[in-house]
Amino acid sequence: MTVASLDDQHNPALAQVEQPKPEEAKLEELYPAPVKTVEAGSPAERAGVRPGDFLLRVNGAAVTDVLAYRHALSLGKATLEMARPVAAPQVMTGVPGTAQDHHRLFMPQEPGLGETFFFDVEWEDPGLDFEEVLFDGIKKCANKCDFCYVHQMPRGFRKSLYIMDDDYRLSFLYGSFVTLTNLTEGDINRILDENLSPLYVSVHTANQELRQDLMRWWKLKVKDPQAVQIRGMIERLESIDLYTQIVLVPGRNDREHLDDTVEYLSSRPNVLSAAVVPIGLTSHRTNLPDVRTFTREDAQDSLKRLNIWRKKFLNERGTRFIFPSDELYLLAGEPLPSEEEYEGFPMLENGVGMIRDFLTGGMDAELPAALPQPKRVILATGALFAESLDLAVEPLRAIEGLTLEVRAVENKTFGKVTTVAGLLTGRCFRHAVKPGEADLLLVPPTTLRYGTELMLDDTSLTELRKEFKMDVQAGGATLGELARVILSAATSSGHQWGMSAHAVKDSGKSDTVQIQVAEQGMRGQA
Repeated sequence: MTVASLDDQHNPALAQVEQPKPEEAKLEELYPAPVKTVEAGSPAERAGVRPGDFLLRVNGAAVTDVLAYRHALSLGKATLEMARPVAAPQVMTGVPGTAQDHHRLFMPQEPGLGETFFFDVEWEDPGLDFEEVLFDGIKKCANKCDFCYVHQMPRGFRKSLYIMDDDYRLSFLYGSFVTLTNLTEGDINRILDENLSPLYVSVHTANQELRQDLMRWWKLKVKDPQAVQIRGMIERLESIDLYTQIVLVPGRNDREHLDDTVEYLSSRPNVLSAAVVPIGLTSHRTNLPDVRTFTREDAQDSLKRLNIWRKKFLNERGTRFIFPSDELYLLAGEPLPSEEEYEGFPMLENGVGMIRDFLTGGMDAELPAALPQPKRVILATGALFAESLDLAVEPLRAIEGLTLEVRAVENKTFGKVTTVAGLLTGRCFRHAVKPGEADLLLVPPTTLRYGTELMLDDTSLTELRKEFKMDVQAGGATLGELARVILSAATSSGHQWGMSAHAVKDSGKSDTVQIQVAEQGMRGQA
Protein backbone atom coordinates (compact mmCIF):
# COMPACT_ATOMS: atom_id res chain seq x y z
CA MET A 1 0.00 0.00 0.00
CA THR A 2 1.39 3.40 -0.97
CA VAL A 3 0.19 6.88 -0.17
CA ALA A 4 0.78 9.96 -2.29
CA SER A 5 -0.18 13.59 -1.97
CA LEU A 6 -1.56 15.59 -4.85
CA ASP A 7 1.69 17.50 -5.17
CA ASP A 8 3.91 14.41 -5.32
CA GLN A 9 4.27 14.45 -9.11
CA HIS A 10 7.10 11.86 -9.19
CA ASN A 11 5.51 9.23 -6.98
CA PRO A 12 5.50 5.90 -8.87
CA ALA A 13 2.18 4.99 -7.28
CA LEU A 14 0.56 7.51 -9.62
CA ALA A 15 2.43 6.57 -12.75
CA GLN A 16 -0.31 4.43 -14.20
CA VAL A 17 -3.14 6.82 -13.38
CA GLU A 18 -3.30 10.20 -15.05
CA GLN A 19 -4.56 12.46 -12.29
CA PRO A 20 -6.34 15.68 -13.27
CA LYS A 21 -5.03 18.94 -11.93
CA PRO A 22 -7.19 20.42 -9.16
CA GLU A 23 -8.41 23.26 -11.33
CA GLU A 24 -9.45 20.79 -14.06
CA ALA A 25 -11.57 18.61 -11.77
CA LYS A 26 -15.19 19.47 -12.35
CA LEU A 27 -17.13 18.70 -9.19
CA GLU A 28 -20.38 18.48 -11.10
CA GLU A 29 -18.97 15.40 -12.85
CA LEU A 30 -18.03 13.76 -9.57
CA TYR A 31 -20.17 12.12 -6.93
CA PRO A 32 -18.29 12.74 -3.66
CA ALA A 33 -19.11 9.89 -1.30
CA PRO A 34 -18.82 10.79 2.39
CA VAL A 35 -17.04 8.20 4.50
CA LYS A 36 -19.00 6.98 7.51
CA THR A 37 -16.40 4.80 9.21
CA VAL A 38 -12.82 3.68 8.65
CA GLU A 39 -11.84 0.19 9.74
CA ALA A 40 -9.07 0.10 12.32
CA GLY A 41 -5.74 -1.05 10.87
CA SER A 42 -7.04 -0.87 7.30
CA PRO A 43 -5.18 0.62 4.31
CA ALA A 44 -7.51 3.62 4.50
CA GLU A 45 -6.64 4.29 8.13
CA ARG A 46 -2.93 3.93 7.42
CA ALA A 47 -3.36 6.45 4.60
CA GLY A 48 -4.89 8.94 7.01
CA VAL A 49 -8.48 8.69 5.84
CA ARG A 50 -10.97 9.63 8.52
CA PRO A 51 -14.77 9.76 8.82
CA GLY A 52 -16.18 12.73 6.94
CA ASP A 53 -13.64 12.54 4.10
CA PHE A 54 -14.94 12.02 0.57
CA LEU A 55 -14.14 9.39 -2.03
CA LEU A 56 -13.82 11.14 -5.42
CA ARG A 57 -12.41 8.62 -7.89
CA VAL A 58 -11.11 5.09 -8.19
CA ASN A 59 -8.40 4.62 -10.85
CA GLY A 60 -9.13 8.11 -12.11
CA ALA A 61 -12.84 7.48 -12.77
CA ALA A 62 -15.79 8.91 -10.89
CA VAL A 63 -17.74 6.35 -8.83
CA THR A 64 -21.54 6.44 -8.85
CA ASP A 65 -22.35 3.92 -6.12
CA VAL A 66 -21.00 1.26 -3.81
CA LEU A 67 -21.45 -1.40 -6.52
CA ALA A 68 -19.19 0.46 -8.92
CA TYR A 69 -16.74 0.94 -6.05
CA ARG A 70 -16.64 -2.79 -5.32
CA HIS A 71 -16.39 -3.62 -9.01
CA ALA A 72 -13.36 -1.35 -9.41
CA LEU A 73 -11.69 -2.99 -6.42
CA SER A 74 -12.40 -6.47 -7.80
CA LEU A 75 -10.10 -5.76 -10.77
CA GLY A 76 -7.05 -5.93 -8.50
CA LYS A 77 -4.90 -2.87 -8.00
CA ALA A 78 -6.80 0.36 -7.36
CA THR A 79 -5.84 3.94 -6.63
CA LEU A 80 -8.37 5.80 -4.51
CA GLU A 81 -8.59 9.57 -4.67
CA MET A 82 -9.89 11.14 -1.47
CA ALA A 83 -10.74 14.70 -0.48
CA ARG A 84 -10.99 16.36 2.90
CA PRO A 85 -13.94 18.71 3.41
CA VAL A 86 -13.38 22.32 4.34
CA ALA A 87 -15.97 24.52 5.99
CA ALA A 88 -17.53 26.98 3.57
CA PRO A 89 -17.87 30.61 4.67
CA GLN A 90 -21.26 31.70 5.95
CA VAL A 91 -23.27 33.86 3.59
CA MET A 92 -25.25 36.86 4.74
CA THR A 93 -28.85 36.97 3.57
CA GLY A 94 -31.02 40.07 3.19
CA VAL A 95 -30.25 43.39 1.54
CA PRO A 96 -28.43 46.07 3.57
CA GLY A 97 -30.28 49.35 3.97
CA THR A 98 -33.70 47.93 3.06
CA ALA A 99 -36.73 46.71 4.96
CA GLN A 100 -35.16 43.25 4.91
CA ASP A 101 -32.04 44.48 6.68
CA HIS A 102 -33.21 43.44 10.17
CA HIS A 103 -33.92 39.92 8.89
CA ARG A 104 -30.35 39.37 7.71
CA LEU A 105 -28.87 36.10 8.90
CA PHE A 106 -25.64 34.22 8.38
CA MET A 107 -26.56 31.05 6.51
CA PRO A 108 -24.08 28.15 6.53
CA GLN A 109 -23.18 26.75 3.13
CA GLU A 110 -22.39 23.20 2.07
CA PRO A 111 -18.76 22.27 2.87
CA GLY A 112 -16.31 22.42 0.02
CA LEU A 113 -13.57 19.95 -0.91
CA GLY A 114 -10.09 20.84 0.16
CA GLU A 115 -6.95 18.73 0.34
CA THR A 116 -6.89 15.82 -2.11
CA PHE A 117 -4.77 12.73 -1.49
CA PHE A 118 -4.37 9.22 -2.88
CA PHE A 119 -3.68 5.72 -1.64
CA ASP A 120 -3.32 2.33 -3.34
CA VAL A 121 -4.67 -1.10 -2.54
CA GLU A 122 -3.96 -4.37 -4.30
CA TRP A 123 -6.41 -7.24 -3.79
CA GLU A 124 -7.24 -5.75 -0.41
CA ASP A 125 -10.33 -4.08 1.02
CA PRO A 126 -9.58 -0.41 1.73
CA GLY A 127 -11.65 -0.48 4.92
CA LEU A 128 -14.17 2.23 4.02
CA ASP A 129 -17.85 2.33 4.90
CA PHE A 130 -19.94 5.09 3.30
CA GLU A 131 -22.88 7.14 4.49
CA GLU A 132 -24.98 6.04 1.50
CA VAL A 133 -24.82 3.21 -1.02
CA LEU A 134 -25.79 5.47 -3.93
CA PHE A 135 -23.38 8.34 -4.49
CA ASP A 136 -25.17 9.91 -7.45
CA GLY A 137 -28.69 9.80 -5.98
CA ILE A 138 -31.69 7.53 -6.47
CA LYS A 139 -32.93 6.84 -9.98
CA LYS A 140 -36.52 8.08 -10.24
CA CYS A 141 -39.56 6.26 -11.57
CA ALA A 142 -40.76 7.00 -15.10
CA ASN A 143 -44.31 5.75 -14.45
CA LYS A 144 -47.55 7.09 -13.06
CA CYS A 145 -49.18 3.78 -12.12
CA ASP A 146 -52.84 3.79 -11.14
CA PHE A 147 -51.92 1.91 -7.96
CA CYS A 148 -48.73 3.80 -6.99
CA TYR A 149 -48.56 4.11 -3.21
CA VAL A 150 -46.60 7.36 -3.30
CA HIS A 151 -49.48 9.01 -5.17
CA GLN A 152 -51.79 7.88 -2.37
CA MET A 153 -49.67 9.19 0.50
CA PRO A 154 -51.25 11.74 2.85
CA ARG A 155 -49.39 14.97 3.50
CA GLY A 156 -47.12 15.68 6.42
CA PHE A 157 -44.58 12.84 6.28
CA ARG A 158 -40.84 13.24 5.86
CA LYS A 159 -39.88 14.21 2.30
CA SER A 160 -38.01 11.00 1.54
CA LEU A 161 -41.27 9.02 1.64
CA TYR A 162 -42.55 10.92 -1.39
CA ILE A 163 -39.61 10.01 -3.61
CA MET A 164 -40.71 7.75 -6.47
CA ASP A 165 -37.64 5.56 -6.68
CA ASP A 166 -37.13 2.88 -9.31
CA ASP A 167 -33.45 2.01 -9.01
CA TYR A 168 -32.08 -1.32 -10.26
CA ARG A 169 -29.10 -0.98 -7.92
CA LEU A 170 -31.37 -1.01 -4.87
CA SER A 171 -33.16 -3.98 -6.37
CA PHE A 172 -29.90 -5.91 -6.50
CA LEU A 173 -28.74 -4.75 -3.07
CA TYR A 174 -31.98 -4.97 -1.10
CA GLY A 175 -34.59 -6.78 -3.16
CA SER A 176 -36.82 -3.78 -3.87
CA PHE A 177 -38.98 -4.16 -6.96
CA VAL A 178 -38.30 -2.11 -10.10
CA THR A 179 -40.19 -1.74 -13.38
CA LEU A 180 -37.12 -1.41 -15.69
CA THR A 181 -38.87 1.33 -17.72
CA ASN A 182 -36.31 4.01 -16.79
CA LEU A 183 -33.22 2.03 -17.82
CA THR A 184 -30.75 3.36 -20.35
CA GLU A 185 -28.67 1.25 -22.71
CA GLY A 186 -25.74 1.92 -20.37
CA ASP A 187 -27.73 0.62 -17.39
CA ILE A 188 -28.64 -2.57 -19.23
CA ASN A 189 -25.04 -3.17 -20.28
CA ARG A 190 -23.86 -2.57 -16.74
CA ILE A 191 -26.37 -5.05 -15.30
CA LEU A 192 -25.13 -7.66 -17.75
CA ASP A 193 -21.41 -6.85 -17.50
CA GLU A 194 -21.36 -6.76 -13.69
CA ASN A 195 -23.84 -9.63 -13.39
CA LEU A 196 -26.14 -7.77 -11.01
CA SER A 197 -28.20 -10.85 -10.28
CA PRO A 198 -30.81 -11.41 -9.01
CA LEU A 199 -33.10 -8.47 -9.71
CA TYR A 200 -36.70 -8.05 -8.55
CA VAL A 201 -39.04 -6.90 -11.31
CA SER A 202 -42.61 -5.60 -11.20
CA VAL A 203 -44.17 -7.13 -14.30
CA HIS A 204 -47.91 -6.82 -13.49
CA THR A 205 -48.84 -8.15 -16.92
CA ALA A 206 -47.06 -9.54 -19.96
CA ASN A 207 -49.58 -7.83 -22.26
CA GLN A 208 -47.75 -4.74 -23.52
CA GLU A 209 -50.83 -2.59 -24.19
CA LEU A 210 -52.38 -3.48 -20.86
CA ARG A 211 -49.12 -2.80 -19.02
CA GLN A 212 -48.91 0.64 -20.58
CA ASP A 213 -52.52 1.30 -19.59
CA LEU A 214 -51.79 0.28 -15.99
CA MET A 215 -48.44 2.03 -15.61
CA ARG A 216 -48.81 5.00 -17.98
CA TRP A 217 -45.11 5.85 -18.21
CA TRP A 218 -44.06 9.39 -19.01
CA LYS A 219 -42.59 9.46 -22.49
CA LEU A 220 -40.19 12.25 -21.55
CA LYS A 221 -38.86 10.20 -18.63
CA VAL A 222 -38.34 7.03 -20.64
CA LYS A 223 -34.72 7.17 -21.79
CA ASP A 224 -34.78 4.09 -24.01
CA PRO A 225 -38.02 3.13 -25.83
CA GLN A 226 -37.00 -0.54 -25.64
CA ALA A 227 -36.97 -0.41 -21.83
CA VAL A 228 -40.77 -0.31 -21.62
CA GLN A 229 -41.11 -3.55 -23.61
CA ILE A 230 -41.37 -5.98 -20.70
CA ARG A 231 -40.98 -9.17 -22.74
CA GLY A 232 -38.01 -7.75 -24.59
CA MET A 233 -36.36 -6.67 -21.32
CA ILE A 234 -36.85 -10.05 -19.65
CA GLU A 235 -35.35 -11.74 -22.68
CA ARG A 236 -32.52 -9.21 -22.97
CA LEU A 237 -31.63 -9.93 -19.33
CA GLU A 238 -31.57 -13.67 -19.94
CA SER A 239 -28.37 -14.16 -17.92
CA ILE A 240 -29.86 -12.38 -14.87
CA ASP A 241 -32.06 -14.26 -12.41
CA LEU A 242 -35.37 -12.46 -11.94
CA TYR A 243 -37.86 -12.61 -9.10
CA THR A 244 -41.06 -11.05 -10.42
CA GLN A 245 -44.27 -9.72 -8.97
CA ILE A 246 -47.77 -9.13 -10.29
CA VAL A 247 -49.86 -6.50 -8.52
CA LEU A 248 -53.41 -7.49 -9.37
CA VAL A 249 -55.94 -4.78 -10.15
CA PRO A 250 -59.49 -6.21 -10.22
CA GLY A 251 -61.06 -6.06 -13.65
CA ARG A 252 -57.77 -5.04 -15.28
CA ASN A 253 -54.95 -7.59 -15.20
CA ASP A 254 -56.61 -10.47 -13.38
CA ARG A 255 -58.58 -13.51 -14.64
CA GLU A 256 -57.60 -14.43 -18.24
CA HIS A 257 -54.88 -11.76 -18.31
CA LEU A 258 -53.39 -13.30 -15.17
CA ASP A 259 -53.28 -16.72 -16.85
CA ASP A 260 -51.51 -15.24 -19.89
CA THR A 261 -48.93 -13.49 -17.71
CA VAL A 262 -48.19 -16.61 -15.67
CA GLU A 263 -47.83 -18.66 -18.84
CA TYR A 264 -45.31 -16.21 -20.31
CA LEU A 265 -43.24 -15.78 -17.14
CA SER A 266 -43.03 -19.54 -16.65
CA SER A 267 -41.63 -19.88 -20.17
CA ARG A 268 -38.54 -17.78 -19.39
CA PRO A 269 -35.64 -19.73 -17.80
CA ASN A 270 -34.30 -16.67 -15.97
CA VAL A 271 -37.60 -15.98 -14.16
CA LEU A 272 -37.31 -17.91 -10.90
CA SER A 273 -40.70 -17.13 -9.41
CA ALA A 274 -43.63 -14.74 -9.42
CA ALA A 275 -45.41 -13.27 -6.40
CA VAL A 276 -49.03 -12.26 -6.83
CA VAL A 277 -50.24 -9.42 -4.62
CA PRO A 278 -53.66 -7.71 -4.62
CA ILE A 279 -53.69 -3.95 -5.11
CA GLY A 280 -53.26 -1.86 -1.97
CA LEU A 281 -55.25 1.36 -1.70
CA THR A 282 -55.49 4.26 0.72
CA SER A 283 -58.20 6.85 1.23
CA HIS A 284 -55.97 9.54 -0.30
CA ARG A 285 -56.63 9.10 -4.01
CA THR A 286 -57.36 12.68 -5.05
CA ASN A 287 -57.30 13.17 -8.84
CA LEU A 288 -56.45 9.51 -9.39
CA PRO A 289 -58.31 6.96 -11.53
CA ASP A 290 -61.15 5.03 -9.90
CA VAL A 291 -59.82 1.67 -8.76
CA ARG A 292 -61.79 -0.73 -6.62
CA THR A 293 -60.46 -3.12 -4.01
CA PHE A 294 -60.58 -6.89 -4.23
CA THR A 295 -63.80 -8.63 -3.28
CA ARG A 296 -63.87 -12.14 -1.83
CA GLU A 297 -65.05 -13.41 -5.22
CA ASP A 298 -62.12 -11.69 -6.97
CA ALA A 299 -59.64 -13.22 -4.54
CA GLN A 300 -61.19 -16.67 -4.80
CA ASP A 301 -61.10 -16.58 -8.60
CA SER A 302 -57.44 -15.55 -8.59
CA LEU A 303 -56.47 -18.27 -6.13
CA LYS A 304 -58.38 -20.90 -8.07
CA ARG A 305 -56.49 -20.01 -11.25
CA LEU A 306 -53.14 -19.79 -9.51
CA ASN A 307 -53.57 -23.10 -7.71
CA ILE A 308 -54.12 -24.84 -11.05
CA TRP A 309 -50.82 -23.38 -12.28
CA ARG A 310 -49.03 -24.17 -9.01
CA LYS A 311 -50.04 -27.83 -9.19
CA LYS A 312 -49.01 -28.06 -12.84
CA PHE A 313 -45.59 -26.47 -12.19
CA LEU A 314 -44.92 -28.64 -9.14
CA ASN A 315 -45.59 -31.80 -11.14
CA GLU A 316 -43.56 -30.69 -14.16
CA ARG A 317 -40.75 -28.63 -12.63
CA GLY A 318 -40.55 -29.49 -8.95
CA THR A 319 -41.45 -25.94 -7.91
CA ARG A 320 -44.75 -24.15 -7.56
CA PHE A 321 -43.21 -21.04 -9.21
CA ILE A 322 -46.26 -18.87 -8.38
CA PHE A 323 -46.60 -17.58 -4.80
CA PRO A 324 -49.80 -15.70 -3.84
CA SER A 325 -49.45 -13.22 -0.99
CA ASP A 326 -50.91 -13.83 2.44
CA GLU A 327 -53.36 -11.02 1.82
CA LEU A 328 -54.88 -12.86 -1.13
CA TYR A 329 -55.63 -15.91 1.05
CA LEU A 330 -57.11 -13.79 3.84
CA LEU A 331 -59.30 -11.85 1.41
CA ALA A 332 -60.52 -15.10 -0.14
CA GLY A 333 -61.20 -16.67 3.25
CA GLU A 334 -58.94 -19.56 2.31
CA PRO A 335 -56.50 -21.36 4.65
CA LEU A 336 -52.84 -20.48 4.35
CA PRO A 337 -50.50 -22.99 2.68
CA SER A 338 -48.22 -25.15 4.78
CA GLU A 339 -44.64 -24.13 5.48
CA GLU A 340 -43.39 -26.60 2.87
CA GLU A 341 -45.45 -24.96 0.12
CA TYR A 342 -43.51 -21.69 0.49
CA GLU A 343 -40.32 -23.45 -0.62
CA GLY A 344 -38.00 -21.57 1.70
CA PHE A 345 -39.93 -18.27 1.67
CA PRO A 346 -38.13 -16.62 -1.29
CA MET A 347 -40.66 -13.75 -1.40
CA LEU A 348 -41.04 -13.11 2.32
CA GLU A 349 -40.49 -9.37 2.08
CA ASN A 350 -43.24 -9.13 -0.51
CA GLY A 351 -45.88 -10.43 1.88
CA VAL A 352 -45.64 -14.04 0.72
CA GLY A 353 -45.59 -16.38 3.71
CA MET A 354 -45.12 -13.83 6.48
CA ILE A 355 -48.02 -15.17 8.51
CA ARG A 356 -46.97 -18.80 8.04
CA ASP A 357 -43.39 -17.86 8.95
CA PHE A 358 -44.71 -16.05 12.04
CA LEU A 359 -46.79 -19.04 13.11
CA THR A 360 -44.05 -21.58 12.38
CA GLY A 361 -41.81 -20.03 15.03
CA GLY A 362 -44.09 -21.50 17.70
CA MET A 363 -44.28 -21.01 21.43
CA ASP A 364 -42.24 -22.97 23.94
CA ALA A 365 -43.86 -26.25 24.88
CA GLU A 366 -43.97 -25.31 28.56
CA LEU A 367 -45.65 -22.04 29.51
CA PRO A 368 -45.83 -20.76 33.09
CA ALA A 369 -49.02 -21.65 34.93
CA ALA A 370 -49.36 -18.17 36.41
CA LEU A 371 -47.77 -14.72 36.52
CA PRO A 372 -46.24 -13.27 39.71
CA GLN A 373 -48.80 -10.46 39.48
CA PRO A 374 -51.74 -9.78 37.14
CA LYS A 375 -50.93 -8.10 33.82
CA ARG A 376 -53.18 -6.75 31.08
CA VAL A 377 -51.63 -6.81 27.59
CA ILE A 378 -52.98 -5.36 24.34
CA LEU A 379 -51.67 -6.78 21.06
CA ALA A 380 -52.37 -4.12 18.44
CA THR A 381 -52.35 -5.14 14.78
CA GLY A 382 -53.97 -4.45 11.44
CA ALA A 383 -57.56 -5.47 10.79
CA LEU A 384 -56.47 -8.05 8.21
CA PHE A 385 -54.41 -10.12 10.64
CA ALA A 386 -56.32 -9.62 13.88
CA GLU A 387 -58.44 -12.79 13.68
CA SER A 388 -55.47 -15.02 12.84
CA LEU A 389 -53.38 -13.53 15.64
CA ASP A 390 -56.23 -13.92 18.12
CA LEU A 391 -56.37 -17.66 17.41
CA ALA A 392 -52.57 -18.02 17.50
CA VAL A 393 -52.14 -16.56 21.01
CA GLU A 394 -54.98 -18.61 22.55
CA PRO A 395 -52.58 -20.86 24.54
CA LEU A 396 -51.27 -17.79 26.40
CA ARG A 397 -54.73 -17.09 27.78
CA ALA A 398 -54.41 -20.20 29.96
CA ILE A 399 -51.74 -18.41 32.03
CA GLU A 400 -53.33 -17.26 35.28
CA GLY A 401 -53.06 -13.52 35.78
CA LEU A 402 -52.49 -12.69 32.10
CA THR A 403 -55.29 -10.80 30.38
CA LEU A 404 -54.57 -10.73 26.66
CA GLU A 405 -56.52 -8.74 24.07
CA VAL A 406 -55.86 -8.66 20.33
CA ARG A 407 -57.05 -5.29 19.07
CA ALA A 408 -57.68 -4.59 15.39
CA VAL A 409 -56.51 -1.02 14.83
CA GLU A 410 -58.21 1.06 12.16
CA ASN A 411 -55.77 2.96 9.99
CA LYS A 412 -56.48 6.64 10.63
CA THR A 413 -53.52 7.74 8.53
CA PHE A 414 -54.03 5.94 5.22
CA GLY A 415 -57.73 5.24 5.68
CA LYS A 416 -59.95 2.35 6.68
CA VAL A 417 -59.31 0.60 3.36
CA THR A 418 -55.68 0.04 4.44
CA THR A 419 -55.79 -3.01 6.70
CA VAL A 420 -52.17 -4.25 6.80
CA ALA A 421 -50.23 -4.01 10.04
CA GLY A 422 -47.03 -2.51 8.63
CA LEU A 423 -48.68 0.79 7.66
CA LEU A 424 -50.08 1.64 11.10
CA THR A 425 -48.70 4.85 12.61
CA GLY A 426 -48.63 6.60 15.96
CA ARG A 427 -51.83 8.41 15.05
CA CYS A 428 -53.59 5.07 14.55
CA PHE A 429 -52.58 3.80 17.98
CA ARG A 430 -53.60 7.07 19.63
CA HIS A 431 -57.12 6.60 18.28
CA ALA A 432 -57.28 2.94 19.28
CA VAL A 433 -55.79 2.90 22.78
CA LYS A 434 -56.72 4.88 25.89
CA PRO A 435 -54.09 5.95 28.43
CA GLY A 436 -53.70 3.55 31.32
CA GLU A 437 -56.07 0.86 30.05
CA ALA A 438 -53.34 -1.80 30.05
CA ASP A 439 -49.94 -2.56 31.53
CA LEU A 440 -48.33 -3.31 28.17
CA LEU A 441 -49.09 -2.37 24.57
CA LEU A 442 -47.33 -4.37 21.86
CA VAL A 443 -47.19 -2.84 18.38
CA PRO A 444 -46.19 -4.71 15.19
CA PRO A 445 -42.38 -4.57 14.73
CA THR A 446 -43.01 -3.86 11.04
CA THR A 447 -44.31 -0.40 11.95
CA LEU A 448 -40.82 0.70 13.02
CA ARG A 449 -37.98 1.99 10.88
CA TYR A 450 -35.07 -0.41 11.00
CA GLY A 451 -32.78 0.15 13.97
CA THR A 452 -35.03 2.81 15.55
CA GLU A 453 -38.19 3.14 17.60
CA LEU A 454 -39.73 5.51 15.04
CA MET A 455 -42.88 4.88 13.05
CA LEU A 456 -43.73 6.24 9.60
CA ASP A 457 -45.14 9.44 11.09
CA ASP A 458 -42.03 9.78 13.29
CA THR A 459 -43.92 8.89 16.45
CA SER A 460 -41.58 7.08 18.84
CA LEU A 461 -42.31 4.31 21.31
CA THR A 462 -41.01 6.61 24.04
CA GLU A 463 -43.66 9.19 23.14
CA LEU A 464 -46.40 6.58 23.27
CA ARG A 465 -45.20 5.35 26.66
CA LYS A 466 -45.52 8.84 28.10
CA GLU A 467 -48.90 9.47 26.49
CA PHE A 468 -50.43 6.09 27.29
CA LYS A 469 -48.90 5.84 30.78
CA MET A 470 -47.98 2.22 30.13
CA ASP A 471 -45.14 0.18 28.73
CA VAL A 472 -45.08 0.14 24.91
CA GLN A 473 -42.87 -2.31 23.04
CA ALA A 474 -42.51 -3.94 19.65
CA GLY A 475 -43.76 -7.50 19.36
CA GLY A 476 -41.77 -10.41 17.98
CA ALA A 477 -41.20 -11.52 14.40
CA THR A 478 -42.46 -15.02 15.26
CA LEU A 479 -45.15 -16.33 17.56
CA GLY A 480 -42.47 -17.70 19.88
CA GLU A 481 -40.69 -14.36 20.06
CA LEU A 482 -43.98 -12.59 20.70
CA ALA A 483 -44.76 -14.94 23.58
CA ARG A 484 -41.32 -14.37 25.08
CA VAL A 485 -41.73 -10.58 24.85
CA ILE A 486 -45.10 -10.79 26.61
CA LEU A 487 -43.85 -13.07 29.39
CA SER A 488 -40.60 -11.16 29.88
CA ALA A 489 -42.40 -7.83 30.12
CA ALA A 490 -44.96 -9.32 32.47
CA THR A 491 -42.26 -10.39 34.93
CA SER A 492 -39.88 -7.42 34.72
CA SER A 493 -39.95 -3.64 34.51
CA GLY A 494 -37.28 -3.22 31.83
CA HIS A 495 -37.94 -2.41 28.18
CA GLN A 496 -37.17 -4.86 25.41
CA TRP A 497 -36.83 -3.77 21.83
CA GLY A 498 -38.24 -6.19 19.26
CA MET A 499 -37.11 -6.01 15.64
CA SER A 500 -38.46 -8.02 12.73
CA ALA A 501 -36.08 -10.76 11.62
CA HIS A 502 -37.09 -9.99 8.06
CA ALA A 503 -36.71 -6.21 8.20
CA VAL A 504 -34.20 -4.34 6.07
CA LYS A 505 -30.75 -5.64 7.01
CA ASP A 506 -28.78 -2.48 6.26
CA SER A 507 -29.34 0.53 8.53
CA GLY A 508 -28.06 2.88 5.83
CA LYS A 509 -30.86 2.00 3.52
CA SER A 510 -32.92 4.91 2.26
CA ASP A 511 -36.38 5.80 3.55
CA THR A 512 -37.84 5.19 0.12
CA VAL A 513 -36.78 1.57 0.21
CA GLN A 514 -38.18 1.25 3.73
CA ILE A 515 -41.62 2.43 2.65
CA GLN A 516 -41.40 -0.02 -0.26
CA VAL A 517 -40.89 -2.76 2.29
CA ALA A 518 -43.87 -1.47 4.26
CA GLU A 519 -46.21 -1.26 1.28
CA GLN A 520 -45.04 -4.43 -0.50
CA GLY A 521 -44.10 -6.79 2.26
CA MET A 522 -45.83 -5.94 5.51
CA ARG A 523 -49.18 -7.33 4.51
CA GLY A 524 -50.74 -9.14 7.43
CA GLN A 525 -47.81 -9.60 9.80
CA ALA A 526 -48.39 -9.26 13.55
